[in-house]
Amino acid sequence: MDPLDFALDVPLREFALDVELTVGREVVALVGPSGAGKTTLLRALAGLRRAGGRVSVDGVDWLNSARGVDLPAEERSVGLVFQEYALFPHLSVRKNVEFGRKGGGAALLDRFRLTALADAKPRELSGGERQRVALARALAPDPKVLLLDEPLAALDAHTRGEVRAELQLLLHEANRPTLVVTHDFEDAATLATRVGVLVEGRLRQLGSPAELVAAPADPFVATLTGANVLRGRARRVQDLTELELPTGELVRSADPAEGEAVAIVYPWEVTVSRTPPDDSAQNHIAGVVASLVPVGNRIRARIGPLTAELTADSAERLGLEVGATAVASFKATATKLLLQGP
Repeated sequence: MDPLDFALDVPLREFALDVELTVGREVVALVGPSGAGKTTLLRALAGLRRAGGRVSVDGVDWLNSARGVDLPAEERSVGLVFQEYALFPHLSVRKNVEFGRKGGGAALLDRFRLTALADAKPRELSGGERQRVALARALAPDPKVLLLDEPLAALDAHTRGEVRAELQLLLHEANRPTLVVTHDFEDAATLATRVGVLVEGRLRQLGSPAELVAAPADPFVATLTGANVLRGRARRVQDLTELELPTGELVRSADPAEGEAVAIVYPWEVTVSRTPPDDSAQNHIAGVVASLVPVGNRIRARIGPLTAELTADSAERLGLEVGATAVASFKATATKLLLQGP
């Protein structure tokens, strides 16, 4: 039997949160926009929000509306890491970690590389250090389930990537049912083995990060995973499909489609040139360079309706500048088509 199994029903102002999920000894991330019900779901699992349905852990009911079972928060074995970490500012790192557990914190301090900071106060720590303290405190009572609410949202962009990789390792070592909620697909894809897309209280799609990228269920999921989404009208032309955009440009795909549809192409599938290239790509869209944004060691260039991803060296060699013109090219085989959706 899987350790965590739940089906929750929580009425909200504009919709009802209705999610059913089974989580083994793994990390599952739920990603979605603000207001999708992500934090409400965690609070319902922890017993901090009234909910209907059922929650069972190792076959033991924490919540079962049909049987009248609803354990209070203090009787649910949950480690909860809040978005802003919620550390006690007047307590040292050691006392924060040991809060709710008598002694035994030394091993956790060592495991999370906090021994040298044991006597420091939270205000003296970096964002990554505060996160490690919060996670160590959540694991101190050895909970059966670990819940994390936007664990990387409080970090600046400079430290986010480094801390994300560190958190991935720590969550893997925790080896217990772990549910992470975030609005950032990159965070979800790095931390979790499975990712669910939550929109207005319901799961749109659940799968591995690679599955969501390779076969998004709808245009919203595609957008969330970072894809360019181009809407238009599709018609078959010999062995390909042509999608006519509202601007009159044509996008070709190897996928069959007729009528209102969307083309999906990922930034890393798009090449950039200053003039139309003489290559095998079927799609060439010229436009003004609207923005050049560094992302790690790469540059994201917005050209007309498309975002392309290229190395900083390539951007420099091409002489890309905001306001200049460029051509974004991509292959028909790299262009997925979906029926028109929300």
